[in-house]
Amino acid sequence: MSKNTLLFIITVLLTLSINSGASNGKEEKVPDIPVKFTASTLSTETDHFLVLNYQNHPHWHTYWKNPGDAGLPIKYEFEINGKSTVLEELEWPEPQKYIEEGDMLAFGYENDYSLFFKLPTSAANAHFNIKSNWLVCKNICIPGKGEVSGELKNYSITSIVGNTLEVSPESTQDIFKKLPRAIEFPNQLDLVLAKAPGNEDNKLTLYYNLTSLQGKEVDLKKNILTPFPHEPFNFIREKLFKDKKGNFYAKYTIEWDGEYMDPELPLPKDGKFESPYELKFLYADPVSGETNTIKKSFHTYSLTAAERFEKFTELLTPVITNEKSKVAAKENQTQTDSSENSFFTYLFLAFIGGLILNFMPCVLPVISIKLFGLIQHRAESKKRILKHNLSYTLGILTTFSLLTLAIVLLKQAGEQVGWGFQLQSPLFVLAMIFVLFIFALNLFGLFEFRTPGGTKLGGLETNDSFFGDFTSGVLATILSTPCSAPFLGTALTFAFTSSNLTILAIFLSVGIGLAFPFLVTGIFPATISFLPKPGMWMENLKKFLGLTLLLTTIWLIDVYSSLTDNMAGVMIKLNTALLLCFFAFYLSKKITKSKVWRITFHLLYIALVVNIISAPVGTSTTVNGSMLLKEKNAKGLQWEKWSEEKMNSYSKEGKKVFIDFTAKWCFTCKVNERLVIETDSFRDLVEQENIHLLLADWTKRDEVIGSWLRKNGFVGVPAYFVINKDGKLINLGETISINEIKESLN
Repeated sequence: MSKNTLLFIITVLLTLSINSGASNGKEEKVPDIPVKFTASTLSTETDHFLVLNYQNHPHWHTYWKNPGDAGLPIKYEFEINGKSTVLEELEWPEPQKYIEEGDMLAFGYENDYSLFFKLPTSAANAHFNIKSNWLVCKNICIPGKGEVSGELKNYSITSIVGNTLEVSPESTQDIFKKLPRAIEFPNQLDLVLAKAPGNEDNKLTLYYNLTSLQGKEVDLKKNILTPFPHEPFNFIREKLFKDKKGNFYAKYTIEWDGEYMDPELPLPKDGKFESPYELKFLYADPVSGETNTIKKSFHTYSLTAAERFEKFTELLTPVITNEKSKVAAKENQTQTDSSENSFFTYLFLAFIGGLILNFMPCVLPVISIKLFGLIQHRAESKKRILKHNLSYTLGILTTFSLLTLAIVLLKQAGEQVGWGFQLQSPLFVLAMIFVLFIFALNLFGLFEFRTPGGTKLGGLETNDSFFGDFTSGVLATILSTPCSAPFLGTALTFAFTSSNLTILAIFLSVGIGLAFPFLVTGIFPATISFLPKPGMWMENLKKFLGLTLLLTTIWLIDVYSSLTDNMAGVMIKLNTALLLCFFAFYLSKKITKSKVWRITFHLLYIALVVNIISAPVGTSTTVNGSMLLKEKNAKGLQWEKWSEEKMNSYSKEGKKVFIDFTAKWCFTCKVNERLVIETDSFRDLVEQENIHLLLADWTKRDEVIGSWLRKNGFVGVPAYFVINKDGKLINLGETISINEIKESLN
């Protein structure tokens, strides 16, 4: 006896016992004919169909192919000319969703409905006999059956006996037109099959999200997905969630019933099925308003995705589809409270991540310049020191706000973006090259900025340069984005998968963390007493800081080279423009004060920059891989270009794999490379363990890489994974060590 049959018997017994004592002793009156039944035919231009027509007594329902928590689907048998025959079945009509007594979910039919079967040419003129049985329920359940027989002539029924229902051809035609049709898998729907959270061995969870709804709402009377029966998958119930942007998310708990099969079929521990399972669903599309069938093949299930998805759903608002359920309402309130608590947790993580960014290499040049300013301002009043540091903070928060606006606009335009996305733009990187280069020349003393008030910025006379503090905050923010930091990745993943206001809140928290040390020194100026007093040594320090900005500029030139596929003409123009830029400022400072010559040289490098911008640049990697991949291979190890297909292929073959998601502009990636990936210890490990190396280069915007990272809980790089000897994908996070890699592989 199958598990579903046992569950149905128990459910019926419980239902009968409950209802026997309910309603003050009143019993449900059973109609004389709960379900009326007959057969008819329908012809189209190309096909002919035998139709089973049913009509339920008001408020009584029968069951669909997947009956839900309990119930039995409609059954039928055909005989043509005395022989048992199997007819080709069309999709059943879309079922309704019911919540029965005891919070039991059911899928089935009320009122009038029909099942359609294609007639073969051999049945054009024949005698037929049809038997059908069903379970019909209201507050109690009653098994029923019907039998009709008759004659077919030219695919039309000329006589019939045993029928208890009369139907019109028009009503049958209407039902036929509304039958679900098979469609291509929709782009706006993503499915992930994963091992269920917790320690239960025989449970899976299907997670999915529905986006780009064009302002349409999901019909809560239906499931987004209604699964067709497929052993050994036993779908329990769809739970629905919604974010503030109107996107819907859902999960289905699945019990693996392989233990009830003969022979027994255990759930594979490594997440790889021996052969793929093609699952079929009814898909209720909110945009079109239609319900059709879709299919999705699963070769594997994720062993790690459930934890991330469960944490994410805690931040969403549960959607109660059964208003009668008080339990669901309580769960909704509990999860809403949990969502609010989690939101503040992520704000705190973002703040800590921003604070740690102050010590990351990408921000140090600008932080050093700001510290230089603190030394200059230490003799000023507390009010002015606070004003300087608030100006710096305002620069940071303004830039983070503008980054949020850019992200929101790009997301609304259908683009996929992540942390550091602006450094995937050649135009932005080009602008930053010249901004930092000019700032470096300023620190070398070749010129001085002048603010609208006439004060100098860049020399020792910067007492009133609040604009300089603001600019430092802008640069600190921009240069922080190539770096990642502990806690920051978790907070950013939450932000990029949440509402626009949440993105802003998280980004501002990162900004406050980045500015926090200077806010503290602004409020408590005594905290900078450890810094040395101003003196001539500061002139030498200025030149050193100028050198750090020049080194940062060289790094950005390298990034720009990768973004433009190292096009020789472009790089020659860029280097020439930088040389002319230097000479324009040097000319003004050391050679001549003539405005004509100064303007001429400034116009020359500006013209070259305009020419570079107007010229087409490379925007896609080559077939054989990116520049970064070639550089990696030149260092002795054999890296391959990452693809999900190659990764899955190695996993099926049981090969060990190390996967590096990186980018040319990623500072944290460079640190990990120097400390781990480019060491002799890593090379030895690769040779000893026969590890295959896959490189995903995200220097340029790549929708495939970006989408895969998001599905696995990342919104930027670095990200490291290994596939161990059992074919299991293991997430190593943003920082790695040789021991961690070795342990994960084995």
